[in-house]
Amino acid sequence: MADSTFGTLFKLTTFGESHGKAIGGIIDGVPSNFSIDFDKIQFELDRRRPGQSAIVTQRKESDTVQFLSGFFEGKTTGTPIGFVIPNEDQHSNDYDHVKDVYRPSHADFTYEKKYGIRDHRGGGRSSARETACRVVAGAIAKQFLDSIGIEFSTYVDQVGHIRLQDPSFFLVDAIESNLVRCPDLQTAERMEHLIRDVRKDGDTVGGCVRCMILNVPVGLGEPVFDKLHAELGKAMFSINAVKGVEFGSGFSSAEMRGSDHNDLFNSDGSTSTNNSGGIQGGISNGMPIEFRIAFKPVATIIKSQESINSKGEKIALTGKGRHDPCVVPRAVPIVEAMAAIVILDFYLRQKSTVWK
Repeated sequence: MADSTFGTLFKLTTFGESHGKAIGGIIDGVPSNFSIDFDKIQFELDRRRPGQSAIVTQRKESDTVQFLSGFFEGKTTGTPIGFVIPNEDQHSNDYDHVKDVYRPSHADFTYEKKYGIRDHRGGGRSSARETACRVVAGAIAKQFLDSIGIEFSTYVDQVGHIRLQDPSFFLVDAIESNLVRCPDLQTAERMEHLIRDVRKDGDTVGGCVRCMILNVPVGLGEPVFDKLHAELGKAMFSINAVKGVEFGSGFSSAEMRGSDHNDLFNSDGSTSTNNSGGIQGGISNGMPIEFRIAFKPVATIIKSQESINSKGEKIALTGKGRHDPCVVPRAVPIVEAMAAIVILDFYLRQKSTVWK
């Protein structure tokens, strides 16, 4: 049985396929009587939508969200929020050549073996098109979190071998100042040139997104199995093409000694370093939550590759259709949305745990 629901108190259930009539979702557990800025929701969707620049897929979707329930006079009612996002620009014929073919590193083979059937048009349910629904829920969660002072800074810090060398908290204006969503303009220009060159070669390239969350209160997280970083990791790994997640010092901590890695306390309870990434014992410690997500290269490439068909016969496959040469510029709002969903969910869970 497929599981299309994420969250405990603040929950999102999504539905729809890449080339169906629409995608959509239901958001449960939304607190009532809260004023929502619908323009901010659409802004986040516009950051994720295809066709927004020359370095992403040219599929033209407005990604205009239509809310069906859960609001009255601009405020949340506390009842489930239902919404749909129509699919407007499907070129389903672009996928006729893979109807009986398994594309390398796609979900074609695994979906067909699991369900005995698959929608070959754009990958069906396995398409990253589904992530637009997450952005809607995340945009709503961000507005609740903003009201209690929690801020997000999420941006591209690596494309291929090019990496931003000074990670820190950046405002959205700096992040949105270029097509790559890297806040350093010189690094962003190099990244953009690399993406364009890779696209000309008929290939794709991977990259990394960094997320920083400020002003998270101490105490969020539900050990032992629902540790905050475990749930954030699950959220990130549920995003298409994610291959790795690290918190704070991450994998570099394997090379360190405890005397160098330990975050020593200041008198106010903050720490002089943040190798823990704002989470200790699975619980937020009041320091900025910092994590980094690695995305693989997009699996569809224009170069010819060897593959197999449903009969097990070897075939030569050349990718067609409209695809991203690098996923990370459009992944930024998706990462931020999933992080916001997790933080709000744990905030609500903490409120139900401690009576204050």
